[in-house]
Amino acid sequence: MAYRSSDKTRRKKDAKRTAMMQAAVHVFAEKGYHAATIRDIVTAADVAIGTFYFYFPDKETLFVHLYEETAHFFLGALQQAVLSRRVLPEQIQAGLQAYVNIAIYEPAVVQLLLVGGVGSVPSLMEQHAAFRERLINIWQRPLNEALLHGQIPPQNSRRAAEALAGAFDEVILHLLNHPDPASEAAETITELTRFALRAIAYSESSK
Repeated sequence: MAYRSSDKTRRKKDAKRTAMMQAAVHVFAEKGYHAATIRDIVTAADVAIGTFYFYFPDKETLFVHLYEETAHFFLGALQQAVLSRRVLPEQIQAGLQAYVNIAIYEPAVVQLLLVGGVGSVPSLMEQHAAFRERLINIWQRPLNEALLHGQIPPQNSRRAAEALAGAFDEVILHLLNHPDPASEAAETITELTRFALRAIAYSESSK
């Protein structure tokens, strides 16, 4: 009986932490790091302010934890999508589909990772650099495979992946500003896939 009570208490604590993290994503995305307050977060999460301090000593610590967990979710979704396909056009398209889906259904996630308060939180710079590195690697891996099969001409796959990652981010941020992003999603994915294949001079015929 004591074990079940302890387990129930743990689940309730986990639920409160999850509620705070989910609320914080939206609060930071809407107000920005500096304008957002702890009171805003606990109000949105419907928890007591003491609950916040049970888990986090301050707003910055929460933001760093939030950024790390959000980045892990985002990168995992993209990587799984890319790895689910075998040929380069489908890998790029699948990765972009996952990216756009997150942008449309969880726009606060993309806002937090690409805009957020990274420049305002010095302690986050290392995590941000690691996030960008992993993101670039996700796009670079299929390029390296295509190079091995002679499907793209010799090129610096690292630089190509950096360029593609930056272009994708820019277009998807603009997509989020559209009055109805979902209506533009399919065309955006198609055009970005075509753009990427042109940029790296992809050819279906392998050597």
